[in-house]
Amino acid sequence: MKPEDIRSILEGVKRGDISIDKGLHRLKTLPLEDIGFATLDHHRSLRKGFPEVIWGAGKTAAQILTIIKKMLTKKHPILVTRVDSRKAAHIKKSLPAATYHPASRLVTLNATTIPKRGKGTILVISAGTSDIPVAEEALITAGIMGNTVAHLYDVGVAGIHRLVDKKDTLEAAAVLIVVAGMEGALPSVIGGLVDKPIIAVPTSTGYGTGFGGIAALLSMLNSCASGIAVVNIDNGFGAGYIASLINKV
Repeated sequence: MKPEDIRSILEGVKRGDISIDKGLHRLKTLPLEDIGFATLDHHRSLRKGFPEVIWGAGKTAAQILTIIKKMLTKKHPILVTRVDSRKAAHIKKSLPAATYHPASRLVTLNATTIPKRGKGTILVISAGTSDIPVAEEALITAGIMGNTVAHLYDVGVAGIHRLVDKKDTLEAAAVLIVVAGMEGALPSVIGGLVDKPIIAVPTSTGYGTGFGGIAALLSMLNSCASGIAVVNIDNGFGAGYIASLINKV
């Protein structure tokens, strides 16, 4: 529920279009809704500017679907992360309007048009093609949160000329999300080229001594370039969310 929804209820009660009891019932379910296996936080969009996001891993398809349907009654935009194809098929069978993004394993569904609240463009950059699934998670997250988004894919340090050629695009962005595996060098390179906030996302892409993304994570944390913040390994969602908050300030 958004602030304008509460205002609409209060104005309806004031005009007499909504009874006091009906208005009270609507507001009573505003903060929390206990559905047995989950307690839905309908108040989050008022506090945070975006509703609760559903973590799909570890939940059954039926549980995810129940949560989605409850959230849709409040007209929340729906974002479900880490959803495999089997669960996605179950969700789409019941909700054909839902969109499954197989690369990023996201499910999205917009109950209403999402207004553009971001002040600039969030640019998502991947070092390699193998990093695109995490980059897509960041891109779609930032987009559904009301931002203009763009991307540059496969422009890593192994062929740095691919990035230098896009300097105008880099400088035009308000916030940059840089996704890289292997040695995780790309955020440092970009950090030396632009004066914009950079959110670095290490991925688990790499060989044995990459230790599932730990090598990239440590490289990014030890960057000598200023203006770089780092999120957890493969956490494209977290990067997209933080970038959105920055872009709305």
